[in-house]
Amino acid sequence: MDKKRGFEIAKGFEDKEINLPVRKTKFSAGYDIEAAEDTVIPAFKRGQKPTLVKTGLKAYMEDDEMLLLYNRSSNPGKKGLILANSVGVVDKDYYGNPDNDGHIMFAFYNIKEEDLEVKKGDVIGQAIFQKYFVIDNDEAAGERMGGFGSTSK
Repeated sequence: MDKKRGFEIAKGFEDKEINLPVRKTKFSAGYDIEAAEDTVIPAFKRGQKPTLVKTGLKAYMEDDEMLLLYNRSSNPGKKGLILANSVGVVDKDYYGNPDNDGHIMFAFYNIKEEDLEVKKGDVIGQAIFQKYFVIDNDEAAGERMGGFGSTSK
């Protein structure tokens, strides 16, 4: 079978019983993503960094595709979780990078007044593969040299 797009277990998570993402209905756009381990997301305090919730996953895709990471619609109201970057963007060349093998993580803030524990196996968000376009005179030639947050370095 020719591999076009999909999910794999990231290095270091092979023995952690990670579930590969699935769509719950035939017309769902997103693949449900689970937390790879228990993680406490502290109540928000001004100036704090978001908490990275590990998924134990990496994603491969075609050259003109990206993976978009979205929050669950119920997370803000029920759990107080919001994504720090609103929408996460996973580029094709993030897959297998030397820093973290392309490990996908969700960056959350907890806007509730009490800490929240996300349990291993909790669905924390959804991922949608999408095509993108480049402009006529695009000359991007750089190569990714790292993992999470390394695009402009």
